[in-house]
Amino acid sequence: MAHLLNKPFFFTLVTIILLSSTRLLASYLPISPNIARFLPLAPLILYLFYSISKRSASLPPGPLSIPIFGNWLQVGNDLNHQLLASMAQKYGPVFLLKLGSKNLTVVSDPELASQVLHTQGVEFGSRPRNVVFDIFTGTGRHGVHRLRRPLAENASDYDSSIFFTNKATRFNSERSRELQSSRLAFFNNYYVEKRREIMAANGEKHKIRCAIDHIIDAQHKGEISEENVLYIVENINVAAIETTLWSMEWAIAELVNHPHVQSKIRDEITTVLQGGAVTESNLHQLPYLQATVKETLRLHSPIPLLVPHMNLEEAKLGGYTIPKESKVVVNAWWLANNPEWWQNPEEFRPERFLQEESATDAVAGGKVDFASCHLGWAGGVALGSYSRSPS
Repeated sequence: MAHLLNKPFFFTLVTIILLSSTRLLASYLPISPNIARFLPLAPLILYLFYSISKRSASLPPGPLSIPIFGNWLQVGNDLNHQLLASMAQKYGPVFLLKLGSKNLTVVSDPELASQVLHTQGVEFGSRPRNVVFDIFTGTGRHGVHRLRRPLAENASDYDSSIFFTNKATRFNSERSRELQSSRLAFFNNYYVEKRREIMAANGEKHKIRCAIDHIIDAQHKGEISEENVLYIVENINVAAIETTLWSMEWAIAELVNHPHVQSKIRDEITTVLQGGAVTESNLHQLPYLQATVKETLRLHSPIPLLVPHMNLEEAKLGGYTIPKESKVVVNAWWLANNPEWWQNPEEFRPERFLQEESATDAVAGGKVDFASCHLGWAGGVALGSYSRSPS
């Protein structure tokens, strides 16, 4: 209850009470009725002045927030990368949004992004709670065990709803349930059950373990339910497989539309490898192929907004104070498409990553490595980066 009694809630509550008693004020106070009508708005006006003075002191810039709602009414539910990029052009490379009682800090500058993800990685290294991350963290495994099962199931349902909302699929509720059921059945039959068979067949000889083994172990210990297992496996699939698939599809599409790039890649492979296969060990000999991969990830980032980070304590970033327990999001799409840092960013041109053009598209602190930046630097690299990064 105490967290509800914050300043926005208090000022709004007082305003509502005073608005409901306008006639009573006019009857008992020696003021004119016209003044009495505006008097109930005084707490709200005081709060607005308080918000402006507090923000101008040390917090990052951003749109003026409304009590209780924050900036929800201004930005709506569609906090996409392009909207945040347009706000960055107005408010600067780091700005603050109030989403209800929570703070969201948006970073749209390569140097500041490097500080969040690398230099100050310890300060901003926490993550908002997520049932998937809990399973794979040291203390989180026991934390999940302490949670009541309905809470864990609700968290999993929330994760899955991202992919199965009516807004996204445009199907009716019955069709949505059918699609979700068939999708989960696929993950159960071809991932979970296959892995159970391998574990049962090998017994103690089963020494090479994968992520699904740890998930199944958590279920055996009663830490998660069978339904949780399916949702977690689905999340891993989306993070590691589907993002790679999207990148490959975009790469093929760009090569179809740019046959001269195809020719350069083919010539490079033929000349360097002389009939040999492309492997991870010889990728360093194929700079144009690597440049093509990076250009694909720059232009078509599979994750335009990186997974949110969080600072558990108050922190400094770009000269501003970031309140504790703020979600911090890096707009990777804008880092890759800001015309201030990239020449003709809408063009597909792998040459921009080659050494002979290294000065053409320079950014603060050197080149942004889009082989991994779209997923997070340092300790925040996601699963899919290992199957996509050429270097």
